[in-house]
Amino acid sequence: MMKVFIPLVLAAILLPLISPPATADATLDKVKDRGKLVVGVDGVSPPFGFLDPKTNQTGGFQTELGRDIARRLGVALEVVPVTASTRVQFLQSGKVDLLIANIQWTRERSEALSYAPTPYNLVGGAALVRKDSGITKWEDLKGKVACVSQGSNFAKPLQAYGAIVKGLRGIPESLLALKGGTCAASVHVSPALHQVLTGDSAAEWTDYTLATRDQLIPSPTVIWTRRGEKDTRAFVDGAIRDWHKSGLLLDFAHKYGVPDEYFAAAHAKAQQGAFDAAPPEPAD
Repeated sequence: MMKVFIPLVLAAILLPLISPPATADATLDKVKDRGKLVVGVDGVSPPFGFLDPKTNQTGGFQTELGRDIARRLGVALEVVPVTASTRVQFLQSGKVDLLIANIQWTRERSEALSYAPTPYNLVGGAALVRKDSGITKWEDLKGKVACVSQGSNFAKPLQAYGAIVKGLRGIPESLLALKGGTCAASVHVSPALHQVLTGDSAAEWTDYTLATRDQLIPSPTVIWTRRGEKDTRAFVDGAIRDWHKSGLLLDFAHKYGVPDEYFAAAHAKAQQGAFDAAPPEPAD
């Protein structure tokens, strides 16, 4: 009886020690098994995303970044347009594998999601206003309605300036509200509003301007993953560092009309082996 009992006890003790080594986290395994990387992007949101008239598919800056990561993994790319109200849900539910939307780091977001620590951009907010509005600095928004996208990280700093914040579905709805007089300012990421004033629709906005050159809370733009996916995060971070070092981000910025100040500075730093980093991820 003892001869049977002792080996069983030893087996129970030794089993954890001889268990197979851990494999890559679920996202990388799933992507490789299905042969496809699914990335959430902003959709038609110039200068970050454009509609390709030939394919009727979303393309542009963010899609190019997703395509490069897919190439490094040896798989195809599928892009899924996301909005401020759906993007976190899409990532957490597994509908997308990564978010390469224009989503800046915030402490609140970092408590729900994970992210590659090297930013691929640094972006703050801008305020589009009528030229005759009298608004020339952020303090001038006190008591006035500022329209933002739902879930925007610009809401709190605008409230700190005394603005009345109105959350709308996205930039098109916000711009429509500005033209209709519902809001005094439309506040969104600076490159997007720069595109409004200089892009294909510039003729419609000759009576409008950016209130100030000072960006609202410039913050690192990161690629988001689910919590705990350390292998995915490390793989994506390696790609981002290579983008900076090779100048790929700078090339894409020039191709799609994304303001290139940050990309040029980050490229110069990367040539010296230096990279920016978003704030550390909170402990689980």
